Amino acid sequence: MKLCNESVASSSSSRHSSNNKLAESENAAAENSNNMSWGTELWDQNENLGIHTNRGIDALDKFANFLRDRVTIETEYAGKLRRLVKNYQPKKKEEEDNEFTSMQAFRNLLKEVGDLAGQREVVSESLQLQIIQGVTLLSKALREDRKKCLSDGAMLQQNLTTQLSSLERAKRNYEKAYRDSEKAVDNYKKADMDLNLSRAEVERYKNIMTSKIQQSDDAKNEYANQLQKTNNLQQQHFSILLPAVLSRLQELDEKRTRGIREFIIGAAEVESSVAPIIARCMEGIVKAGESINEKEDSFKVIERYQSGFAPPTDIPFEDLSKLDPDSLQDHYNNSMSNHLTMRGTMSANKIKKRVGIFNIFGSNKEDFSDLPPNQQRKKLQAKIAELQQKIAQETNARDGLMKMKIVYEANSSLGNPMTVEGQLNESEHKLEKLKIDLKKYQGYFERANQAQVANNSPQANRNQLQNGHRTSRHSNGSADDHHDEGDDQPDDAGSLSSSASPESGLGTSHTSLPGSGQGSANENAIGEDAYFETEVEPLQPLGTCRALYPFEASSEGSIPMNEGEELQVIEIDQGDGWTRVRRANDSNGWDEGFVPTSYIECTLYA
Repeated sequence: MKLCNESVASSSSSRHSSNNKLAESENAAAENSNNMSWGTELWDQNENLGIHTNRGIDALDKFANFLRDRVTIETEYAGKLRRLVKNYQPKKKEEEDNEFTSMQAFRNLLKEVGDLAGQREVVSESLQLQIIQGVTLLSKALREDRKKCLSDGAMLQQNLTTQLSSLERAKRNYEKAYRDSEKAVDNYKKADMDLNLSRAEVERYKNIMTSKIQQSDDAKNEYANQLQKTNNLQQQHFSILLPAVLSRLQELDEKRTRGIREFIIGAAEVESSVAPIIARCMEGIVKAGESINEKEDSFKVIERYQSGFAPPTDIPFEDLSKLDPDSLQDHYNNSMSNHLTMRGTMSANKIKKRVGIFNIFGSNKEDFSDLPPNQQRKKLQAKIAELQQKIAQETNARDGLMKMKIVYEANSSLGNPMTVEGQLNESEHKLEKLKIDLKKYQGYFERANQAQVANNSPQANRNQLQNGHRTSRHSNGSADDHHDEGDDQPDDAGSLSSSASPESGLGTSHTSLPGSGQGSANENAIGEDAYFETEVEPLQPLGTCRALYPFEASSEGSIPMNEGEELQVIEIDQGDGWTRVRRANDSNGWDEGFVPTSYIECTLYA
């Protein structure tokens, strides 16, 4: 521990010393930069400074374009994330799977990803409003200032050039006047020594000499004056005027550099501002993953699909030698019925009503008695919970109306109590009806529980296999004896094909019990519109049909047919729009399945 503390202390002291050195170097650099000025150090680099400042502003514009492209990417990314979340939202048909923890975790994941998309949108908007606009305004201001500085510098250079031109002219004039005066002096001296010239000629040369000397003196004075002006302007130009312009260029370039620094830091701060929220989104995704419980999901699968039927008991040995020959065939039929009943209880999917041909565990009965026991109780519990919720809502609405009526009766200026009376009576009527329905479904639920207890008893299981009786198990799990009466005989019972609906795979070679569908109570061993798998003689055809249109089998249980094809009708339309037909196949068997009733023309036997 002591070594650790010492190492921490030494590293801390070294870090402090390095920070101090860095600060000292920065201060020294700052002092040197304060002493360095473009106006004094780069007085003769006006053109290069103009090029440098232009490149600097171009770099600023390039940074702005970079930010714009990044904003575009952030916006597209956020939009694609939102579309991704929308595309993978659970569909309405998948809502029943929302009870599983894995699906709940996936929904939470989608929510967090949607929040992530929102944070990317915040980054995009912040960069656009806070950074890009600032860069654009700074670039525009710098270009205007640079243009003005270059214009002022060009004007100063033009003034200096003009003055230098004046100085050059004055110098040339002075040189010419001086040469002319020298020549005039020489001409006068020659004329004065020439004895052949008259006095008047000599006087003329003298006057010319005097004039040229005066012109030379005037040109000399002008040259001296222009030289003084030029020197003064040049000194002012290079010591005051031009340094001021170059210093302004230096200031705007430093302003650009400082702006880039601030904008880069600002863009990082925009990203950092959403980092905590993004971190929370990641935590939410992790929590969503951790919430998945495979055991709980397995239990919910059991709860959803458990039929509640008890497995079949052992099949007893039957000694046929002890039976009378006359009753042997009847006993065989009864045994086959019992065997089919047991096979039917092996899968809840094979116990379906004809009217529920496209729905597993669907029900068209008020008490859901056509469903397996567990599914019936589950449906009844959901219905009871729904009614209790409606009763609570309606009770609150009634209480609110009663309070309103009391207030109106106490102060008639607020409203007429009679206007509330009708609503109150309607609410009472709804509430009474809901209570009646609740009591009714609670009774259904109690009877379903009692039936389940009775069906799970050993005696009930034994009764299913009694010799000489035809028993069938309905979808609600009850066993009915059809040996005596046929009051519960359905319209089209006894069809023992391999499946109960187009969803179950009809369309291969199947057979059915003979004589089923004729309404006989003794031969209805299955119950209300259910179908079971067996291998017995096929159903007797009820008639024939001809295909009016070609039909492609797109769903399980249906069979294709060609236009004009002749088929046997073995089960008429029960109101669901499908007719069950049969045709011979190449393997000396039968193809059975459902076809749309509107696609065929039927001719039934008398």
